[in-house]
Amino acid sequence: MARGDHPMRTPLYGGLLVIGAMVLATLVGYWTHPPHAVRDVVWGICLVAAIVGLVWTFRDLSPPPRKRR
Repeated sequence: MARGDHPMRTPLYGGLLVIGAMVLATLVGYWTHPPHAVRDVVWGICLVAAIVGLVWTFRDLSPPPRKRR
């Protein structure tokens, strides 16, 4: 395996993307009086980031190929 080609790298990045989206959405939600346009745009970006992160996280969970006998 070459340097930087670790098979669990993509799920890690996906998980970090989901966590980052959750933290950012929470911070914007607790902001006292955000402009509605800013809040909606940030939440939309967080939603897209969370969906991409979920896809990246579960992309490599396909069952391994069966061995031929």
